[in-house]
Amino acid sequence: MNAKIRKQNKVRKRRIKKRLQTPPSGRQSPELQASNIQYEIADRQQAISCGGIGLIHQIINRLELAEQINQNVPLLKFYLPYSESDHVLNIAYNILAGGTCLEHLEYRRNDENYLNALGATRVPDPTTAGDFCRRFGAPAIDRLQEVFNQTRVKVWQQQDDKFFDEACIDGDGSMVTTTGECKQGMDINHKSEWGYHPLMISLANTRGPLYLLNRSGNRPSHEGAAAYFDKAVNLCRGAGFRQVRLRGDTDFSQTTHLDRWDDDGVKFVFGFDAIPKLYEMAEELPKSDGKERCCEWNSRLTARR
Repeated sequence: MNAKIRKQNKVRKRRIKKRLQTPPSGRQSPELQASNIQYEIADRQQAISCGGIGLIHQIINRLELAEQINQNVPLLKFYLPYSESDHVLNIAYNILAGGTCLEHLEYRRNDENYLNALGATRVPDPTTAGDFCRRFGAPAIDRLQEVFNQTRVKVWQQQDDKFFDEACIDGDGSMVTTTGECKQGMDINHKSEWGYHPLMISLANTRGPLYLLNRSGNRPSHEGAAAYFDKAVNLCRGAGFRQVRLRGDTDFSQTTHLDRWDDDGVKFVFGFDAIPKLYEMAEELPKSDGKERCCEWNSRLTARR
């Protein structure tokens, strides 16, 4: 921000402060009495609702994300004229600009100011974007997620040393219902809801998703979670985190992997179903303050695992 803009902001702040501190004049309500408002189209100055989209694109360029997408996710034989990164970023920018589906790309294509902010002659239309999405298989999606994660590591490296004390990795599965019919992969869950049951592995430190696995609606929450937890652990350790902690609800407490994670130095906090045996063990603990009971309970669980 240059000196001229800072000066303008100070003047405006003083003006609004003085305006708000002025005592009421005693005139009758309503206070809102604007009239004769006129709107004009500016000749030189232009504006868009998603004003930060240009800055976001500059960050993308600085992180070299577009080049990494083109190199690691080669889905197109020719660029006529769009590359893989053009398609991926076009869909992402559409969401940032308020779009909720591919059809809203048509609004972006016909917004001159939006195109100027991105320095683009044109962006892919909904039909072209849909054709590109259909080229994605599971391996391509995994490669794209790895590109995103390696770019995240570049951003993490700019944090202070305390940031790398511990990485808290969360696992969660949520049912996403759909009103569509005969969509590929959708199924019905135990609540008679049709849709998908995606798995989300995220980093709680930044509230950012690391991995996303789409699954049918009838799949359990923990399915595939262990493999993606392992990927997230390797990613965070490679980025420089000194400790890693996994977290999840009862569905993610997979006894098959707990010993392996414990031997590897990975901490974890998972819920566990209150089966009669565990409930009995908890009731047998001596009455004391909550912290002491929790520590003793954890020790007994570890010894009996």
